[in-house]
Amino acid sequence: MPNKLTHRIAIQDDVPDIIKLMQLSIEENMKEFLSPEEIEANKESMGVDQTLIDDGTYFVIEAQKDGETVMVGCGGWGKRKTLYGGNHTSGRDDSLSDPATEPARIRAMYTHPEWTRQGIGTLLLDLGEESARAAGFKVIELGSTVPGYPLYLARSYSEVNRETKIAANGHDNVIIKMEKPL
Repeated sequence: MPNKLTHRIAIQDDVPDIIKLMQLSIEENMKEFLSPEEIEANKESMGVDQTLIDDGTYFVIEAQKDGETVMVGCGGWGKRKTLYGGNHTSGRDDSLSDPATEPARIRAMYTHPEWTRQGIGTLLLDLGEESARAAGFKVIELGSTVPGYPLYLARSYSEVNRETKIAANGHDNVIIKMEKPL
């Protein structure tokens, strides 16, 4: 019987555990799709975005394991113009989006490697989409990695374009912009 997943809004005290989960997810879950060098390149556009936590739009997904509550996923949605990236990512625009004319953004989704394909990504998308819709947004977009692309396609997101950045290590970092009406 699958574990019952619960969710809550992330708080500042969660940040160290979120960072650990993100690092583990990036290192393990991308191996099937990317070379070690490409994984390293992708890290330039991934990580904790403090504005999501400050805005109360970032979720923690938890489950019970061996009698303890453990963080098995995290992700959220943004009401700011930044499409992807962590605090360290260049090119950020943290100004607020206008729900009447601009999209919300699905942001920073990560799943613990031991918990993949158990509905965490779907739950995070549902939570983000519902919250963005409740905030008045009509469209939602995201910047997908290559490994995330199949999930978003399955959830009715359409590819808008692809951007390939050359990372500091000289390898490609592909970001696939996708969108969906809410």
